[in-house]
Amino acid sequence: MLIQRMAATFGKLQGQTLELKKGLNILAAPNETGKSTWCAFLLSMFYGINSRERDKAGFIADKNRYAPWSGSAMSGRLDCETALGNLTLLRATRRQASPMGEFQAVFAGTGDSIPELTGQNCGEALLGVSREVFERSAFIRQSGLSISQDAGLERRIAALITSGEEDTSYSEAADTLKKQLNRRRHNKTGQIPTLETELREAGQQLSQMEYLEQQLAEARAKAEALTVQKEALSDELEQVDYWESLRQRRALAEAESEAKRAEEQANELRRRMEADHIPENETIGRLRGAIVNLETVRKSVAKARTERDGAAEALLRAEAAVSESPFAGQTAEQARRSAAEPPEPANWNKLPSLLMSIAGFIAAAFVGYFLDQVLAVHSWHLAASIAVFLVLDFAVVLVADRLRCRAKHAAQDSTLQKRFGTSDQTEIAALADTYIKRCEARDVAQAEADKRSATAEALYASLSSNEQGILLEIRRFAPAAFDVSTADSLLRQCAVRRRELADAEGRAVKARMRCDLLSQQAPKIVGTGDVDDTPEPPQRPREAVTAELETVRASLAAARSSADRLEGQLRALGDPVVLRSSAQLTAEQLQTLAKEYDSLCLAMEALNRANASIQARFSPALGRRTAEIFKELSAGRYSGVVLDRTLHLSAEPVGDTIYRDSALLSAGAADQLYLAARLAICELVLPLEDPAPIILDDALANFDDARCAAALQWLKKEAERRQILLFTCHSREADFFAGDEEVFVQRLTEAV
Repeated sequence: MLIQRMAATFGKLQGQTLELKKGLNILAAPNETGKSTWCAFLLSMFYGINSRERDKAGFIADKNRYAPWSGSAMSGRLDCETALGNLTLLRATRRQASPMGEFQAVFAGTGDSIPELTGQNCGEALLGVSREVFERSAFIRQSGLSISQDAGLERRIAALITSGEEDTSYSEAADTLKKQLNRRRHNKTGQIPTLETELREAGQQLSQMEYLEQQLAEARAKAEALTVQKEALSDELEQVDYWESLRQRRALAEAESEAKRAEEQANELRRRMEADHIPENETIGRLRGAIVNLETVRKSVAKARTERDGAAEALLRAEAAVSESPFAGQTAEQARRSAAEPPEPANWNKLPSLLMSIAGFIAAAFVGYFLDQVLAVHSWHLAASIAVFLVLDFAVVLVADRLRCRAKHAAQDSTLQKRFGTSDQTEIAALADTYIKRCEARDVAQAEADKRSATAEALYASLSSNEQGILLEIRRFAPAAFDVSTADSLLRQCAVRRRELADAEGRAVKARMRCDLLSQQAPKIVGTGDVDDTPEPPQRPREAVTAELETVRASLAAARSSADRLEGQLRALGDPVVLRSSAQLTAEQLQTLAKEYDSLCLAMEALNRANASIQARFSPALGRRTAEIFKELSAGRYSGVVLDRTLHLSAEPVGDTIYRDSALLSAGAADQLYLAARLAICELVLPLEDPAPIILDDALANFDDARCAAALQWLKKEAERRQILLFTCHSREADFFAGDEEVFVQRLTEAV
């Protein structure tokens, strides 16, 4: 079989295509470019996607793992050359619950459909093996190089070395026999242990019947003796009740007298307090709390006055700082303008510039006249004289203006020096900024001083108002309260009197409650006599009699309950004749199941011997071929390979007689060993006619360069018989076959 072209909308692949050729195909691509996705897509095109698979911890079902990232429906196309001809396989998703469930196989040239190919049998029909066998032989991933047992692989192996039929699997047969054995006996469960338990219970029931009848007779006799003892104790308890009732009546009379005395004392205190107009506890507590609050307000007033004085001092310092500035008395805008505009000097010396102007004018006239006399012989002497006069006069004017400006600037600097102590405009501007900040600080200090003063006055007014209000209210019942300390003392006295009244009322209530309680508890006097009688006290206290009576009653109830229970158990056990018949039937069933169990054990032993025989015939051939391939892949480092019944591998190094378990090998050597076993299984279990392709997904990732080269040489040789697709994240495989026209090398990117 030859895969020619694939197009996929699968996982991250969005309508991307991949062209393949006969022989060895090297598909190099960096990580996360879709290599493993292409491998999974190829497997899905042949065998479909299991829609019943569910996500689990650490595992994502293929239908969710490879759902297209774009949100479109999963679909794909595969063009291949088979023994049936050139075919095109199409899979699409019509229902979300069945991804890739829509299948169609057509001839590439005509488009005619192939009815015998369905979505369920396509892979097995074209590749010659089931999905389980293909995944454990020709579909090789880096993370799945090790070989696991499978019923399909076992059937395939059994078919190759026995009858050729693929309907027999040791695992399936062994599982069936184990289920039958476990159904009959599994540790302490199964049909046999159940029947044994039933038979044992039937014997125990027959023995129990006799024992229960004996226990019932003893329980009834015990109940009669306890009944007599209970009646005697009841009579004794009645005598104790009569004596205690008399004593409780005396205690009730004493409690009644005590309650009356306590109530009279409480009433007397209440009358006195009403006469003295003592306020309620709520009023006393409120007024005392108000006095406590007065102290808090008084402290707040003192604190506010301290803060007011501090704010006033800060205001004085701020005003002094403003007065010290040369800009004192000006607003912020005026200060900025004074600093930015230099002052106009009132008196400055203009004489030098004036004298310079007069002297220059005279000198210019003299020079002009002199030139006019000297150049009189020329026709242009007048013009030249005038020009010289004008030039000299202009120069004199410039010099005079310079002298005037210098004198003016000197006068301005002198004025600034006298006013600000400096003539530097930058320093003057800084003085203006400082003055503005001081003015702002003065305004803030003024506002703070006003605020603190208002707060202090408000607190003081509140203090005075509250104090007068409290004293006025207290003088309503205590006319002598003219100051806070006296008022507080009077309130304390009121609180003491209220507490005395509350204590008296509490004692009265407790006495009355005790009287009522005794009245409820005191029983009616049993028998003749009155409260003043003094009968003989009982020989034993009530507690002892009551405890013994309760014990006897409990024992009597237990004896009667035991008798009732024994009668119920005897009725529940049923008829002894029926019980014996049921036990005999159970024994017969148990004997039948025991014979079946022995037969199944013999069948399991025979099956194990047959499987051992098959393993003995298959394992050496697979081991020899695995050893040959492993020897080539390891550059002659290992010479032998051993497989156990679970397909677990061990390797024999050259020159060493001890086989080494695969777990003891390095990661690269272990991958090479399992790759050799996979390739050997491909040769033994895959059909020889129209051989299926081999797909390797980063299977050489852990190989070093030398062993990678050996593996590539082997794969190239094997590619002469079948198509091989090697997906790799390294570039060394592609570089190894650079220039080799027999190997088709592709470098995949995101855009492919």
